[in-house]
Amino acid sequence: MDGPAIEKETIRGVIAPIRQRIIDRLSTLAWDGTTYQHPVPDLDLYRVVEPLGPACIVYEPSVSLIIKGSKQMHVGGQTMVYDESSFFLISIGLPLTGQVCAASCDKPYVAARLRLDLEKARRIIADHDLAISNMPRHDLGVAIGTATPELFDALFRLISLADAPGDLPFLAGHIHNEILYRLLKSDQGGQLRRVALAGSNGHRVARAIAWLRENYTRPLRMDELAETANMGVSTLHHHFRAMTAMSPLQFQKHLRLYHARELMLAQSIDAATAALSVGYESPTQFSREYRRMFGHPPLRDIKSILNAGETPRRNAVG
Repeated sequence: MDGPAIEKETIRGVIAPIRQRIIDRLSTLAWDGTTYQHPVPDLDLYRVVEPLGPACIVYEPSVSLIIKGSKQMHVGGQTMVYDESSFFLISIGLPLTGQVCAASCDKPYVAARLRLDLEKARRIIADHDLAISNMPRHDLGVAIGTATPELFDALFRLISLADAPGDLPFLAGHIHNEILYRLLKSDQGGQLRRVALAGSNGHRVARAIAWLRENYTRPLRMDELAETANMGVSTLHHHFRAMTAMSPLQFQKHLRLYHARELMLAQSIDAATAALSVGYESPTQFSREYRRMFGHPPLRDIKSILNAGETPRRNAVG
């Protein structure tokens, strides 16, 4: 066993007792299929007993912790795998494809995802003087970091608030801040700080992404997007691709195709109508790009999802 593998096993062993406490706690909750609707805002819990995915959804800035199992995330042409010894950090809203390759009734996949408030992160950085360190630069807007007992302990306390509704309004926010603080101090904290801090290139790209998500149906004009980000066009192109593994045009395409799929599933509209609704002028081009992204033409893809009684969101567990 090599050095990194030994380190992962060591981490997994150290946090095993806390993960077991979380598993015991989760066993007392009333699950609705693969998910539990937790009263803590922005906290999602997942338990699946069969392989799921690959499924593409648009993720918010968030952190995912696996309590049991492992997961693959596909970002551009890169595959990232994380498990109980690590956390998966998404610092900017991105369309990502996730897949749980192994899960069963005896060995379920169990995970939690907490959406992050970057405004709170900015305040924590300012209040505690958490300047960007000289650690190796990591521009991609997602990262795998080392899980710690403290991070899992905070998650356990957050989950346990399901039994303390009177304490939730006060404690949930404090524990969320603690998790943000620990992420900012983690081995991937520099990446989160670069996105959260106003004036940084990461923060400017995040503004461009927010604009695209609000205006994905409009024709893309790079000068307008660059003005929104307060960057030059070529500079925006460079940093956007570094953080998302795609160009702004590719990013817009992913958003359009994802939302078109949601429309067809939710409103039972045809592919041509969905294409026009999300900004495509050519249904033929839409069908071609849809097939390239989801593996099947629109009609066949939607029928297969409906026949299986599933949705992309069900497969897109944290």
